[in-house]
Amino acid sequence: MSDIEKIKQLRKSTRAGFKDCSSALEEAKGHIDKAIEILRIKGISKASKKMSREAKEGVIAASGDGQKTSIIEVNCETDFVAKNNNFINFVKELSEFPGAKNFTYHHTVVKDNLSKLAAVASLETKEKSKNLDLFGKQLTMHIAASNPLALDSESIKKEILEKEQELISKELKNLGKPEEIAKKISIGKLNKFKEENSLLSQPWVMEPKRKVKDVMNDLKISDLKIKDFYRLKIGE
Repeated sequence: MSDIEKIKQLRKSTRAGFKDCSSALEEAKGHIDKAIEILRIKGISKASKKMSREAKEGVIAASGDGQKTSIIEVNCETDFVAKNNNFINFVKELSEFPGAKNFTYHHTVVKDNLSKLAAVASLETKEKSKNLDLFGKQLTMHIAASNPLALDSESIKKEILEKEQELISKELKNLGKPEEIAKKISIGKLNKFKEENSLLSQPWVMEPKRKVKDVMNDLKISDLKIKDFYRLKIGE
């Protein structure tokens, strides 16, 4: 990837200016992930859940039934190959097994169960209702759009929180905040990060004034649980 392409990718990921991106890349010796951290610490870019990665072409396939679901990503070098029927049929054969689809959502569909982004969710309950089916379908749409890191704040990986805490601390130090004030701000920022990246506490994409857990409670299904979920996007 050329320097100009790296700067374009960095600007897209951070919304920082050309000059800031160029300087950060130079300081990071061409490493985009490190450059994002540098811009974040300087207060030029916002926090990001994932560091940017080089985009790849290909498709994502999701198939399954009420008991299990497969979701796979198959990459290729060009979009031309990704749209080729032989490639599409190969991925379909690779991913499918007998059974109806589980709660699955596809975004930017290529064909049938093939897309550029897919999300699946597994719900656990003894009850069956139309409201549950609708919630399951909408939940996968929410996951695709909001990209949560974990079900709740306690489930977010320790290393992710430690990295976020490190970036927050460096950012506040760079801004010259007094230690006591920095501690309070740091706690607030980290709690906000947890809330924004936990599925249950995220604003419901269909009705942002409510959280996912509120929508679940309104279903009045006492034993309803989100057992697991997964989101996959080409290049990530």
